[in-house]
Amino acid sequence: MYQKVPAFTELNELASSSTGGKILFATDDFFATCENIISDKNPVNLTEEFTEFGKWMDGWETRRKRSPGHDWCILKLASKCTIAGFLVDTAFFTGNFAPKYSIQAARLTPDEEALIPKRISRMGTAASESDLELMSLLSTDKWEEIVPITVLQPGYEDTRMNFQKVVSDEPWTHLRLNIYPDGGIARLRVFGEVKPDIPQRDQLVDLASMLNGALSVDFSNAHFGHPKNTLKFGKSAIMADGWETARRLDRPCIIKRNKDGTLQIPGEEWAIFKLGFPGRAKEICIDTTQFKGNFPDTVKIEGTFLKNEYTSAADIDWEIIIEPYKLSANKEHWISCHSEVINHIRVTMAPDGGFSRLRLYGYVETDFIEKMC
Repeated sequence: MYQKVPAFTELNELASSSTGGKILFATDDFFATCENIISDKNPVNLTEEFTEFGKWMDGWETRRKRSPGHDWCILKLASKCTIAGFLVDTAFFTGNFAPKYSIQAARLTPDEEALIPKRISRMGTAASESDLELMSLLSTDKWEEIVPITVLQPGYEDTRMNFQKVVSDEPWTHLRLNIYPDGGIARLRVFGEVKPDIPQRDQLVDLASMLNGALSVDFSNAHFGHPKNTLKFGKSAIMADGWETARRLDRPCIIKRNKDGTLQIPGEEWAIFKLGFPGRAKEICIDTTQFKGNFPDTVKIEGTFLKNEYTSAADIDWEIIIEPYKLSANKEHWISCHSEVINHIRVTMAPDGGFSRLRLYGYVETDFIEKMC
């Protein structure tokens, strides 16, 4: 059965380990540790694999509860953000999935977070009474409920993807995921928008970082990897953690080279990004790390300042920031540049392929923030 994927999944994902999400506490990790739910990899099923504690599962699975209460965990998000929706994936948890769940949220100060006992992630364990007493000081059970108790479906292919829209403009830093009363889930994905503090005008910042509020808003093709992956911090560890298009079907049978070294291949692919803040670009990096046999031949970057939200139907006047630039495999390409004040960029790769990270360093123009709707 086909399941429609909600529009909120196009936003940045803010819980996975590659974006900076972190499990801070869990009541029980008996069959499988809670860190699995923020793994970037898709869940897998090793049918014949067992551990000393039982069947190996690629997710978080608690023991069958034989005491009062229910299981829960605390997750620190990559940054302060508003949340548009969740995906709770129960893949391969068929007779052992958590029947219901809810999610609560809070904004914690560093001092409040410091009250959480040091996390030791190990199968076969559970939180001690002393750790539970420490957690009670934070009153996490009183945090704001943003997803009420909701029924989950078993982890078969046609029922595993449990999407939940959230209607809230409040920014959050931490989540409490409750499962009722026990059991397991494979993955938790949190989709939303980062709400960063405005940097000083003399501070050079990465305007294309998701942690500074950058978003992927449109693209021509994302067959193997979404453009929003390029906005993550740090280096990518695998090729899947980047933007990669399908091979264009209009490529010629025999490829020839132009005098300037570029290839005579028609067509191109593009993605449009909203920057975290309006600013003037000074240096841009296109990182093809992990892309060794599938990097683009060239990349071109344009920018513009939009007062209103981007729409695909808008007639946009793009300023060229970087002319078509020859790329190579598995390398950071740092390019000096200068632009007028921009808050959107269009990255065009020719003819196709992919890269792992996009960096755009510049100075924030705070006067232009007020001009944006």
